[in-house]
Amino acid sequence: MKYLLHPAYIPNIVTFAVIAQKEVYWEYMDNYQKQTYRNRAYVCADRGKHILNIPIVHLGKNKRKQKYKDIKIDNSYPWQRQHWRTLETAYRSSPFFEFYEDEIQPLYTTKFESLLEFNLKTMEVVCDCLQIEIPKEKTTEYNTKLEEVDVVDVRFLINAKKEPNYTAKEYIQVFSDRNNFIPNTSILDLLFNEGTNALKYLKDIKLDFLDA
Repeated sequence: MKYLLHPAYIPNIVTFAVIAQKEVYWEYMDNYQKQTYRNRAYVCADRGKHILNIPIVHLGKNKRKQKYKDIKIDNSYPWQRQHWRTLETAYRSSPFFEFYEDEIQPLYTTKFESLLEFNLKTMEVVCDCLQIEIPKEKTTEYNTKLEEVDVVDVRFLINAKKEPNYTAKEYIQVFSDRNNFIPNTSILDLLFNEGTNALKYLKDIKLDFLDA
């Protein structure tokens, strides 16, 4: 059984749990939608949950919808420098930030034009940190009847406004002395705080919602 996912920006923990536990392939042929993890991620900062948002080049109001694969990043704004500074501020004191810093930082110093290709690169880097293979297979057409091809549709995980129903095991976060535990933020939160234990954590997550 295969599981169809959208590529996301440094995806959240549940999305990476699916990647770690299931045979995944990528949705390449859908339309871009706002308010999704396609161009946003959440990290844990001193004041709680903090959004990282990638600016994109918008079409005019009268233009037709764009395919996700055609969306361009708006690099006229120094968003990479801002995101990296936020990550440094949030995680410099975490146990494993320096361990993974050399792998993660190039994501914020190398210029990318395509949002989709950048997102795939973020996942490739994290997969390398976790020592797992990044899925390579992708769709060649948009399909709404996945049950006919023996595929489980988990594309809903890209929706930033709806959290999946799962039980998150708590781990120590950087600012746990001032904030309650914040579940299902970017995989970087788990990686910087749990390090080499991160993959076991992902494999232990019960994904019962996939069968609901």
